[in-house]
Amino acid sequence: MKDKINKKIKFREEFRPFAPSVLIKKSKELYNIKNPSPFMTSTFDLKAKWSKRIPATTHINNTARVKTVSVNENKKFYNLIKNFYKITKIPCVLNTSFNIRGQPIVETLFDALSTFAANVIDCLIIGDYYLIKK
Repeated sequence: MKDKINKKIKFREEFRPFAPSVLIKKSKELYNIKNPSPFMTSTFDLKAKWSKRIPATTHINNTARVKTVSVNENKKFYNLIKNFYKITKIPCVLNTSFNIRGQPIVETLFDALSTFAANVIDCLIIGDYYLIKK
């Protein structure tokens, strides 16, 4: 997944991993983490049994810049990850900024729609709206 996103969307070096957004209640199962990390300011060691399951969010030294997600901080995002976990048994999703190389980070609805339309992104979720490219 890391290689696909880097090649088709982000257009950046292949060695650069993405960050995981993980359910706060499951974060200690995946990482050697003691406290919440809601702002992705620290890296944590990934536990060995997870290294083959989430390689797109793991650095070469087996760490990750973790974002913990709680229901109180962001209920919709928390529920998205929780439902992904129910399907995949993986309690985290890949997290990256919404921009294309050389472009600023998406800030407005117009930016989001323009970036979505001009690239190979498959779908876009904005609030309660789910857009799919045909």
